[in-house]
Amino acid sequence: MDLERYSQLDAQQQLAAQTDLRRLLDACARRTGLRTSDWYRQPGGDGELVVMPVDVDVPHVVGVFACDLECALADLNRHRPTRLRMRLALHHGTLIEGPLGPAGDAPVVVSRLLDAAPLRDHLTEHRDRDLVLVVSDTLYQDVVGSGFCALDPADFIRLEVVIKGRPYSGHIHHAESVPPKRRPFSLPAAG
Repeated sequence: MDLERYSQLDAQQQLAAQTDLRRLLDACARRTGLRTSDWYRQPGGDGELVVMPVDVDVPHVVGVFACDLECALADLNRHRPTRLRMRLALHHGTLIEGPLGPAGDAPVVVSRLLDAAPLRDHLTEHRDRDLVLVVSDTLYQDVVGSGFCALDPADFIRLEVVIKGRPYSGHIHHAESVPPKRRPFSLPAAG
């Protein structure tokens, strides 16, 4: 995941954005039954690469966690002086632990999709949205297109890009609003 226009914030705003983002992710994970203690986290200042354990329920992450995160971010923004907007990319695949972080195709694919210009443009063009989600082509085929998660395959548009000479395919969630309706979100107290 990556926050939009993070570099335009001053140091205090960046710290507040990082703090809110971490609390938001942790609260969404708890609420949707995910254990962040099992996550490998590689922070990047305005975002984070997360590797979840192999036994995670992938359809649950795509269909429930991602939707809850979008709702929670919208709720959070009602109380923030500076609105946070983010891109979220999801992929599943193999990787290996390396001395500087995960190595393999999976972290490359998710990173390329996250930084793809069409995804950035989609977030810019849809000012009413606080989060834009892209799933890799394989994740779309295996989880969304198969009907295994709560998201409707018809609510996605195809993304195809070539980055550094290599093609990447994904699907951007383009629904007008997230499917599940739920109670208002509040961040837990810091500390």
